[in-house]
Amino acid sequence: MASSGNQTFPMAQTEVPHQRSNYGAPNLMAEGPTSVKDGLVSSHPLERSEKSFLENKHAQEMAFLQRTQGRHAPLRLRMEQHAVKQIGRAPCLPSSNVAMDSLLGRDLEIGFEDILNAPGDSEMMGNPHAMMERQQGLI
Repeated sequence: MASSGNQTFPMAQTEVPHQRSNYGAPNLMAEGPTSVKDGLVSSHPLERSEKSFLENKHAQEMAFLQRTQGRHAPLRLRMEQHAVKQIGRAPCLPSSNVAMDSLLGRDLEIGFEDILNAPGDSEMMGNPHAMMERQQGLI
């Protein structure tokens, strides 16, 4: 309480939310460096459309399947995709995701990500033990 002469005034206390482990700073060891571009809004009207192109294309294909083959076809594909997503490797080993690519029809196309963003071409490799602990939720 602050006092001014004979009068006392209560002071407001404000809690500042923060993680006590890193005091609000990003955890670079576990999450890696962050990009300023992640927090920016799109600069062009078509950028948002391009980002959601694959999702929109997939939704159109599922709607077409439902109209032509019935409700069971998109449900079956979703169940197969869910089963394929559960298959995984250790996070330090690169995975080609061949099964998911063939289910989504991406195995017939060669795109930018197939050539230039291969994880096997990375110059740095993370600590496999730390990556496994993070995947298991231990850190």
